[in-house]
Amino acid sequence: MLSETKRFQSVPDSEGSIFSLHEYDYELPEVLIAQHPTENRDASRLLALDRANGSIRVCQFPDIIDLLPSRSIIVVNNSRVVPGRLRNSDTDGGAKELLLLTPLALLQRKQTSQAHETSVEADVLLRPARKCGHGQTFQFGKVQAKVLQKEAFGKTRVLLTWDSRWSLEEILLESGEIPLPPYIRRQADHRDRDRYQTSYASIHQTGSIAAPTAGLHLTPELRQRLLQAGHEWAEVTLFVGYGTFSPIREQDIRKHQMHAEYVKISRDTARSIRDAKQAGRAVIAVGTTSMRTLEGVALKLGAVDPYEGLLDTYIYPGFDFRVVDGLITNFHLPRSSLLVLVSAFAGRDQILTAYRKAVDERFRFFSYGDAMFIHP
Repeated sequence: MLSETKRFQSVPDSEGSIFSLHEYDYELPEVLIAQHPTENRDASRLLALDRANGSIRVCQFPDIIDLLPSRSIIVVNNSRVVPGRLRNSDTDGGAKELLLLTPLALLQRKQTSQAHETSVEADVLLRPARKCGHGQTFQFGKVQAKVLQKEAFGKTRVLLTWDSRWSLEEILLESGEIPLPPYIRRQADHRDRDRYQTSYASIHQTGSIAAPTAGLHLTPELRQRLLQAGHEWAEVTLFVGYGTFSPIREQDIRKHQMHAEYVKISRDTARSIRDAKQAGRAVIAVGTTSMRTLEGVALKLGAVDPYEGLLDTYIYPGFDFRVVDGLITNFHLPRSSLLVLVSAFAGRDQILTAYRKAVDERFRFFSYGDAMFIHP
């Protein structure tokens, strides 16, 4: 995080500068990083940025109803966060932590059972990584993890084993923690089990390691008002994984590699989006995960067709947007792939100017923070 004394600057979108990582930095006082959700989901503020002319308005989130183009189709990510953080204390006194990265839906397909035990290979983050060597076994409550392969930055391939009397999901629901991001400097509590999920998260799509946070502002009542105003609702699934949060470590952002994440677009959703595009109606993505799903599938298949599988779509300046017309999103970390994504969509200079406005207006940032609407 930049110091509070460093001035916020944007530079012209010249070919050389827009691909330099340091041009996606900005000043953010730490006090503006939201540590708790608002009392009510839709009580957050909204910064509205006109994608065409760069004009900015400060609003309340329920004002989104009046800002949306007529008869928009609103596309949300219905994935559900799994309480996939497990902790233990070894006999040597060293506390360890495991964060499950592989979506539960994929693990359930690959797991095997024999002699009253169920096991499956999974990708996890193990901490402290230096104390978790190849072949070592660690117990996290009812789950045993054996290290199979160590990768960079704590990512580890493990063999998970547990008693077949329970499912892995049941164990995680009983003893796992909601994996709040590290900039929220507290442990998750009982309230996060509800508030770090969208109100429309599907119990059938459990497996994300983080919430699609732009959707945290939407309530069932606000959704009903959107429908009554003539807008359409559609759902996709992207299991938020390591790819969303893996930092850009290359100074030339074009060299960054996204980790693949598992996505689903149903036949009905694909048809609804195609119909909306043909009718000239705006497609509004709620969150960068919804945008990556729509644009990634369109890039892969040539159109928004039904799809289920892995995607590693990386959106940076120069990307050809084929589907999404508007984006509801939260504010993103400096030097992150998500800040690069919104800059590709609305122009880096416009995004950095909007972020400066948000800082000046004391908006709340990141997962539990306020929202932004980049509208057509």
